[in-house]
Amino acid sequence: MLPDVVFDGGRHHRAKLGFVVLAMEQTVEEDMMRLAPPGVGVHFSRAPMANQVTAANLAAMVDGLANSASLILPDGDLDVVCYACTSGSVVMGEDVVRTELARGCPGAVPTTLVSGVFAALDTLGATKVVIATPYLDEVNRIEADYMTGLGYEVLDVVGLGITDDADMVRVTPNYIRDLAISVDRPDADAVFVSCGALRTVDVIDEIEAATGKSCVASNQAMLWHCLRLAGIDDRMEGLGRLFREH
Repeated sequence: MLPDVVFDGGRHHRAKLGFVVLAMEQTVEEDMMRLAPPGVGVHFSRAPMANQVTAANLAAMVDGLANSASLILPDGDLDVVCYACTSGSVVMGEDVVRTELARGCPGAVPTTLVSGVFAALDTLGATKVVIATPYLDEVNRIEADYMTGLGYEVLDVVGLGITDDADMVRVTPNYIRDLAISVDRPDADAVFVSCGALRTVDVIDEIEAATGKSCVASNQAMLWHCLRLAGIDDRMEGLGRLFREH
């Protein structure tokens, strides 16, 4: 006869992070699963959204956020729940997104991808930023105005004019690197590469080496912030000064 069942903390004994991603998302999940430190679980739900990344489509996501959040480990004791879209976070507003996430997942700390970006910039002491994005100009303007309203000085923002997420995920890391380097200015404190669909995590160190300043990328900052909110203080190499020093 077997003894009583023996339990341990499971594979995710250190923390459990939940992410609400766009319905068409192809990059965030892989980045989080590849980069999360041992003992940290990353779990996902998808929120409905039309495939075109426009301000109107991003704003319309608000109605599905709470339900999507509620589907991530309903009985799994998430530590943090995060809306994993940079542009959607600023179009809807951080407070609105956090409120909806908390309705769907009341036991977790609610946050957004762009909240992680701002926490990263503040930690790095960066107030003057240049921004590289794949977005349309209308989305770029909303993002730049949002950041200006928070006290950042946006020196320049350059977008690629891409609307389909399926195209954003195919922009090569080397092109992202060159775009980030090209948008840099001498008076910038940091280069912000915006969008969770871009494979920027592959070239952060190269961008920092070429510019001599910090690079903040959407998925890098989101993971860093979610880990810190969950009490995980691991430092990691290969993800820029942010993860190496903070």
